[in-house]
Amino acid sequence: MAILYILIPIVLIFICLTIMVFLWAVHNNQFEDLEHQGHNILFDDDVEKPQHCPKTVIKNTTTISDSSNDRT
Repeated sequence: MAILYILIPIVLIFICLTIMVFLWAVHNNQFEDLEHQGHNILFDDDVEKPQHCPKTVIKNTTTISDSSNDRT
């Protein structure tokens, strides 16, 4: 019976949070267009994809000099 004193406030907090999230979603127009996103997956994009260009290879032009030759 003592567990009810813990569970009832937890459930009330959970219900309040759920209602707040639902009201936030309604206020931010999350439920305005329910069908559009479901139909988007059925149609191809009209935008053409760019042609694949080959990767360019960048050569390393730095050279390592021998430090023994640099002594004076």
